[in-house]
Amino acid sequence: MVELKTDTSIDAMHAAGQVVGRALTAVRRAADVGVSLLELDELAHGVLRGSGASSPFLGYRPHFAATPFPAVLCTSVNDAIVHGVPTRYRLRDGDLLSVDFGAELDGWVGDSAISFTVGRPRPADLRLIETAERALAAGIEAAVTGNRIGDIGYAIGSVCRGAGYGLMEDYGGHGVGRRMHEDPPVPNEGRPGRGLALRHGMVLAIEPMLIAGGTDSYRTAPDGWTLRTGDGSRAAHVEHTVAITDQGPRILTARQPE
Repeated sequence: MVELKTDTSIDAMHAAGQVVGRALTAVRRAADVGVSLLELDELAHGVLRGSGASSPFLGYRPHFAATPFPAVLCTSVNDAIVHGVPTRYRLRDGDLLSVDFGAELDGWVGDSAISFTVGRPRPADLRLIETAERALAAGIEAAVTGNRIGDIGYAIGSVCRGAGYGLMEDYGGHGVGRRMHEDPPVPNEGRPGRGLALRHGMVLAIEPMLIAGGTDSYRTAPDGWTLRTGDGSRAAHVEHTVAITDQGPRILTARQPE
C-alpha cells in the first residue's frame, strides 16, 4: 500500500533529509587516504547525535539478512555496489567509495547516497560516477505527477545502458516515509507509461546502482551484507529522497554545495 504524504509531512521529511545531507557532506570531506571506514561511520553517528536523530540502518534486519546491520553508514569500496559494512579498512589512493546513509527525525526518514573517488581518480571511475549522477537526475526529472513508475525506470535505464554499464538485478529504489523501505518499489529499468501512476504526496528513494563491466550480476560477500559485482568491476551508487508534488519533484536530501 502506497501512503500519500501531506505537505506538512513532506516538510518534516525534508528536515530529516537535511540531516542526511549534512552527514554525507561531512563524510565526503573526511574521506581521505588512510582514513578508516569505521572512522567515517563514527563521524556520521556524531552528526545524528548532534541533530537529535537516529539511524534507520543501525540494527536493521530484513528477511534476507542473517544478522542486523551493525553501522549507521553503508560504505562500499571499489567492486562493492551497496550495503558495504564499515570495517577497519583504510582508504587507499584511487579507491572509489559509495556511501549510503539514512536518518530518522521526529518519526520520518531520509535516505541518500553518494559516490566519489579518494586521492588520485581513475578517469574510468569519474565517467562511471558522472553517468550515475546523470541517471539519477534523469530519474528525478521523470518523477512528476501524471507520469508512471515505469517512466522513472526508463529514464534511469536509458542513461545507464546507453553508456554501456550494467544494473543490479532485483535491486532499485523504494518508497520512503515512516519507514526506510515502503511501497512502491522503483526499478532502475522500466517501460514508459507503465506501472503505478505518480501522485502528489508520494515520496520515493530513487537510486541508480551502476556496474562498470556492463554485466548485471552480483554476489553477496561473506559478511552477509555487502553486494559485490559479479565480474569484479567497479560500481557506483547514488540516491536522493524525492517527493512527488504538483509543482514538480522536490529533492528532500539535497546537499549544500561544497
